[in-house]
Amino acid sequence: MKSVLLIGLGRFGKFIAMKLHSMGHQIMAVDANEDRVNSVLPYVTNAQIGDSTNEAFLSSLGISNYDACIVAIGDDFQNSLETAYLLKELGAKKVIARASREIQEKFLLHNGADEVVYPEKQLASWTAIRCSSEHILEYIELDDEYAIFELEAPMEWVGKTIVQLDIRKRFGINVLGIRENGRLNMSITPDTMLCRGASLLVLGHEKAVHKCFRI
Repeated sequence: MKSVLLIGLGRFGKFIAMKLHSMGHQIMAVDANEDRVNSVLPYVTNAQIGDSTNEAFLSSLGISNYDACIVAIGDDFQNSLETAYLLKELGAKKVIARASREIQEKFLLHNGADEVVYPEKQLASWTAIRCSSEHILEYIELDDEYAIFELEAPMEWVGKTIVQLDIRKRFGINVLGIRENGRLNMSITPDTMLCRGASLLVLGHEKAVHKCFRI
């Protein structure tokens, strides 16, 4: 369990709070808008209404005590930039900030942020990949070349084992898991057989995955 300071409680910040809550982490939530703060109360350990660009206010939160600080401000980049800078100045162990444009990402990384998330860019990548084939069920980009896919098993693979398919040797693709009847099995062996309706969780070069699954 980690202790997280979450600043900015718009839609993006609220979704982060909900996910962290489901994972069992402790969350201190902050926003200048009282309604936003009230909306996340069921999902956070504590919450305060305040201005994150005010150094005295941030200092009162005990910044160095948190395992991570997330700046999820989306409607005012200047505030986001100032907040990231102050957090690092006040001893934040890790600052993760949101950007909506590449130039913002560069400024944040040069002014306190340790990592930058780019939800619009990531969503655009997922949407493009998802629209390219109805057989792609999930997609996680790891870098410019490699990704994790969840794909429906081709009909001609049904009844065959992992070793018979041999896609690691043929395409350099690793099978991480198989989902059947809504349950994900990560204990894969060479003798694991694919059943009708199964999907595969695979890791590999995007071009290799496209070729292997004929996307």
